[in-house]
This record gives sequence, C-alpha cells and structure tokens, in this order.
Amino acid sequence: MTLTTPDRTLRSHAWADDSDDDGAAVIKPLTREQARALVANDPHAVSPWRVIAVQAAVGILVALLSGLVSAKWNVFWSALYGAGVVVVPGALMARGMTSALSRVSPGASAVSFMSWEFVKIGVSVVLLVLATRIVQPLSWPALLVAAAVCIKVYWLALAWRRRR
Repeated sequence: MTLTTPDRTLRSHAWADDSDDDGAAVIKPLTREQARALVANDPHAVSPWRVIAVQAAVGILVALLSGLVSAKWNVFWSALYGAGVVVVPGALMARGMTSALSRVSPGASAVSFMSWEFVKIGVSVVLLVLATRIVQPLSWPALLVAAAVCIKVYWLALAWRRRR
C-alpha cells in the first residue's frame, strides 16, 4: 500500500516506523554483539587466509605434477617458486589487512588496502626479478604456469564459500 502526502511518499505503514517526524530515516547503530553476530552469520564472508591456503595447496600440487611430468628438478623448483610469487605477497597483504590498524575506520581501511596492495605488487615484482638468481636453471614456463594457476585459484576459493 502506498501512502501519499504532499511532501513525501511512504510505501508501507511498516516503513513509517523507521522514520522520525519529518520523514528522515532513523539509523540505529548495531551493538557490538549484534555486529559480531552479523559477521559470524554472513554466508558470503571468505577469510583471506583460506584463499592463501588454497593457493598454496594448489601451487604445491602444480609443482609436484610438473616435476613428475617433466622428471626434472629445475621444473619442480621453478613451479614452486612461481607459486611462491603469488602466495608470499598474498600472505603479506592478508596479514596487513587483518591487522587491528586496518579496522580503525573506513578511511584507514581504504588506505590500508591500497598500501598493502602496493606492497603485494612490489614484492611480486621483486620476486620475479630475483627468480633467475634464486632458481638455477630457471624454467620460465613452469614458473609462469604455476603463478597463473595460483592467481586463478583465487576465484575457485571464492566459489567454495561456506553456504548456510
């Protein structure tokens, strides 16, 4: 039912209870317990640590498979390093984003996200630059395939959210 007045339109009488006398919406903040219960019961929440764990597991699996298929240790180590190029920076970002400092305010959270994203990209670039010095002889195809698979696994980890 739509209730029309000269200065406002209310769609339902039930909604009329949520506004004050001049028609402005009243926002009621949640208590700490209500907020915790809301977060705990959110079926779409995904822990960044769960994503990192899935990426690490898939990276190890890709490294083992590539080492077995090629029967070469350098391919195994290159693929494992490629997984590390994704997992290590991701773990750094997850650690930074789950710290208490990043939850101080929405503004601090946004700045924290951007800062840790830059750290993640920088560490990834440094690890790729150092790859030829750390893994010898380096197999670039194995490294890049493992890194690409670990990056794509992020979407798989999001799809495996717990459902309620």
